[in-house]
This record gives sequence, C-alpha cells and structure tokens, in this order.
Amino acid sequence: MQHDDDPVLTPGQDNTQVLGLDFHNPVFPLSALAILAFILYALIYPEAANSQLTGARGWSIEHFDWLFMIAGNVFVILCLALIVLPLGRIRLGGQDARPEHSLVSWFSMLFAAGMGIGLMFWSVAEPVAYYTDWYGTPLNAAAGTPEGAQAAMGATMFHWGLHPWAIYGVVGLSLAFFAYNRGLPLTLRSAFTPLFGERTRGWLGHIIDIIAVLATIFGLATSLGLGASQAAGGLNYLFDVPNTIGTQIAIIIGVTAVALFSVWRGIDGGVKLFSNINMVIALLLLLFVVLTGSTLLFVNGLWDTTLAYASHVLPLSNWIGRDDTTWYHGWTVFYWAWWISWSPFVGMFIARVSRGRTVREFLTAVLLVPTLVTIVWMSAFGGNALAQSAAGVGELANGISDVSLAMFQMLEHLPLTTLTSTMAIVLVLVFFITSSDSGSLVIDSITAGGKVDAPRTQRVFWATLEGVIAGVLLYGGGSEALTALQAGAVATGLPFTIVLLVMCVGLVKSLREEHRMLRLAPTT
Repeated sequence: MQHDDDPVLTPGQDNTQVLGLDFHNPVFPLSALAILAFILYALIYPEAANSQLTGARGWSIEHFDWLFMIAGNVFVILCLALIVLPLGRIRLGGQDARPEHSLVSWFSMLFAAGMGIGLMFWSVAEPVAYYTDWYGTPLNAAAGTPEGAQAAMGATMFHWGLHPWAIYGVVGLSLAFFAYNRGLPLTLRSAFTPLFGERTRGWLGHIIDIIAVLATIFGLATSLGLGASQAAGGLNYLFDVPNTIGTQIAIIIGVTAVALFSVWRGIDGGVKLFSNINMVIALLLLLFVVLTGSTLLFVNGLWDTTLAYASHVLPLSNWIGRDDTTWYHGWTVFYWAWWISWSPFVGMFIARVSRGRTVREFLTAVLLVPTLVTIVWMSAFGGNALAQSAAGVGELANGISDVSLAMFQMLEHLPLTTLTSTMAIVLVLVFFITSSDSGSLVIDSITAGGKVDAPRTQRVFWATLEGVIAGVLLYGGGSEALTALQAGAVATGLPFTIVLLVMCVGLVKSLREEHRMLRLAPTT
C-alpha cells in the first residue's frame, strides 16, 4: 500500500545509459573500481592482504562476539514473532498480489541460493570435527563420547538452522516489502527509507549499495575459488584427476560458462531450472544414503538430532561466560559474521522471487521449512558420518583431514560409491552455478538502481567478473589471496550487523503502519 508521504524513488532513477548499458551512477562504476583495486592489491601483495584482512576479521570476531550473538537472537525472535502476530497476514505486493512461482520451485530457489552448497561439505565434516575435537568442542563436551556426539549434532544444527535463515529472512522480507508494497527500488538502500527518507537517494544510499555489491561479489568469488579447489580434490580422490591449478581453473571456467547461460535466460529459464535440478539430485542422494546406510539409525537420528538441537540452542545462543572460547569464536561467531555478510545477496534474491506471498508464508518458508529439511539432511549424512567415526570405520575414524573430502570418505563405505560420489560432485557444481547466477542477478539489480529488467549484457558482465576474480586470484595469489578475499567478506559482517538491526526497526515500523492502514481501508 503506497503512502502519500513515502519518498519518491523509482527503479532505475538516476541511471546512466552508456554503450547499451543501463546502470546506476555512481554505484556501478565505484563498485567496479573498488573490485579492480582490491584484485590488484591482492595479486601484488597477497601476504600483506591476507594478514591485514585476516586481522580485521579476527578483531571483529574477538571484540564484537556479543554483538553478533545478540543480533542473531534478535533476528530469530523477530521472525518467529512476525509469523504468529497479525502482521503476518500482510501480503507482499498488496492484498491482490499472487505468487509468481510454484511452492516447489520457490523453495528450491530459496534453498539453492541460501546454503545448499555449504550443506554438501559441512553436513559430514562439521559433526565429525566436533566429535573428534578437530578445533575444540561445543560447550567443552567430551570428545568421542555419546554426550560429545549429541553436542556435535546440536551445534551443527545450531549453525545451519533457525539463526542463519532468520538473518536471510529479515533482509529478504525488508527488501520485498519496500519494493512490492511501497514501490521502491529493489536495492538495499530502500529498506532504510522509513528512517532516513530522501537521504537514501544520496551518498548514504550509495555507500550502503556499494558495500552490498562488494560483500556479495567477494563472497561469491571466494566460494567459487575455494569450491573449485574442493571439487578438484574430490575428482582427484575418486578418479585420480590431477588436483592442479589448471584443473581448478577449468572447473571455474566450466561453472562460469553454465552460469552465463543461466543468467542470460533469467530466473524462469535459468535459475529456476537449475534450482529444480539441484533439488531432484539432492533428494535422490538423500534417499540413497537413508536406504543404504542404516535406516534405523536415520529414524532414530531424526529424533536425536531434533532433541540435540532443542537442548543446545539456548546454551549455544549465550555469549556470557563461555568457557569454550576457541570453539565459540572459531565456529559460531565466524558463521554469524559469514551469514550476515552474505545476507544482502541471499536476502535480495529471496525477495526477488517472493512477490505475492504473505509475511507469514514467507517467513515459514524461509525460516521453519529449511530448518526441518536441514534436520533430515543432517540426520542422514551427519548421523552416518558420526556412526562411522565412532565405530572406527574408514578415514573419518581419525577425524577430519580435509573438509572437501569428508563427504566422499563417508560415501566410500556405502554401496555404489563411484555413482553416488559422482552425483555429489555434480550436485556441488550445480549448487555453485545457482549461487553464481542468482548472485549475478542480485548485483545487477543493485548496480542498475533496483531495475530487474536491465540489459542482459550487465548480468553477463557480473557473472563473468565473479569467475575472473576467482580464477585470477587463484592463479596469481593462490590460497592466500582467496583467504584474504574471504576474510574481507567476513569482516564486512560487523558493519552489516548494525545495518541489519537498524533495518529491523524500519521494517517493524512500516509493517505496523501497513497493518493499521489495511484495517482502516474501506471494504467493498
């Protein structure tokens, strides 16, 4: 419902048309220049960049752990409250709006963009790492014991359950509401109009959008570069394909090429297609692990994982007087900073595909359904991995030697290893494709002033740039350059935490106004 006193902003306002491009000035050129400057710095001084950015990340995690934890809890409480409050009946796009995508395709896109790729690696590696005391244990639980196994599953679910999805949920809901109910551009600055008004058109808004672009493209390029290394490690482990820079660059080129095809075709012809393919392959792999592993273990694991999550969520949410500081900073606070740094990308993509959903429906799909799916996934993959580790079976009995190989090491002790491991590699690569193409669409929208129909060449530019950044840094600076890029992305989590908390204030304020206006509106 548009209000008479809303700021007059329209998608593409203040855009510049050059050489067939249609971009927002100065967000597009300043973002491109900042990205170029960082690449050059990371290539010329990889060790210095790694040291400085890793130091910034460590400083923010060590000194502001309390802020990350409080913010994460606030986001969960707010999302749960909006589901049950009358505000949940507000529909994104107005009361007459209807969804553009089916429930299955909608959820597939949410999940693929959100964290599908992470679950492929960490659903096995993370619980085993905690159980074997790879880098500390949650709440100082005794490693290698039944209590340690329960803490491992509870902590893994804590990191992949309600809290990260609540972070994505508040950003996605804010952007969707202001874009579809207030007619503002689909950019991050729009979520701050209730508090800053016309100032979001100026440099305040420019800075917010530029930081969002940098955090998104650095996060995506980091994942693509490190993911290429992990995929190459899997190919080497399974098929003796040499794990060289050449192999990793070839993977980046292949993923980027398919992502270019996807972004060229847009959401319906590209992102939705690959997201649906993702979910089919993931479901087949899940069913296989359930049926060929111990089905009884899986059934019991569903209850055990749920109970472990429920019993550990409050102690793990606490930030006062923690005795497991090394584990807490190295895992939980790092995760929260990482999720928050990714929230502009994932939140904006979720917003883009969620027009027509009610607030209650939106948050249920973004918060509760993924948490339930993750419980099932963790019970199957993490449960099997812990069982193998506890029984002394295979390489997982000795803990985690290489995160990228943990999934394949678990599948090695199930039937049809080559087939299932190949499916896992394909799933990893397709998840990378969906992350790349959805991220390119998001960056394109931000740098085009909120337009969702900017020229295709702009989408191609950003998708290509992601691959170029990952490939150039991997080739020229190696893992140090990529680690520096990741540290830089995580370091942006600190300012974005404050940004998201301010965003929540504006969202609640505007939802209450919308609800009041709907109640006062005449009925026909």
